[in-house]
Amino acid sequence: MVPRRALVVALICTVVALLLSVDAVYASLQRALAAAEPLIEGHPYLGVVVFVGLAAASAVLAFFSSALLLPPAVYAWGVPTTVGLLWLGWLLGGVGTYALGRGLRGPRGGTSRAPSRFDFYLRRLPRDLKFALVLMLCLALPSEIPGYLCGYLGVRFRTYFAALALAELPYAVGAVLLGNGVVNRHTGWLVAMGLGAAALSLYAVRLLHRRLDPA
Repeated sequence: MVPRRALVVALICTVVALLLSVDAVYASLQRALAAAEPLIEGHPYLGVVVFVGLAAASAVLAFFSSALLLPPAVYAWGVPTTVGLLWLGWLLGGVGTYALGRGLRGPRGGTSRAPSRFDFYLRRLPRDLKFALVLMLCLALPSEIPGYLCGYLGVRFRTYFAALALAELPYAVGAVLLGNGVVNRHTGWLVAMGLGAAALSLYAVRLLHRRLDPA
């Protein structure tokens, strides 16, 4: 699951970089961004609420991504503000997945109602998760899974939230820098970031599986 995600990230960044190298494609992107900017500036509060809400949805729903929102957000607000808003949205989404995970628990914390795709981790994770392992989960797995797992297993909310905040910040910075690379046509940076993100994702999941299956 995660190796495939890493491959997709690398491929998308490479394809986008190739497309941006075509003058007509980049000119069309600039026209679209210029058209979106007055809409965002004309409704600043609504724009922030919508962006944060969609970022939160991207952390709850595996099939929904906030990647397409980043270039217009960077174009309108700049890198620092976009990082803060994206991070906030992902944190809110993580809180939502944690709450959903808590709702899946049976009266005694049984696992009968757990989604089957979490079985691999549910069978291997200790019932008393410490901060270091929660942080590793947040770094290695797609954003919606650690929240479900930690909520389901009854991890203390402050432990989960601290690990989530620490893990999501570098991802938010990296995602916004990718969006900035799209806006400013930094094709080499896009390819390098895509390959770097794929490599780090693979390394993080390898460390996690080694921790869960030491033999």
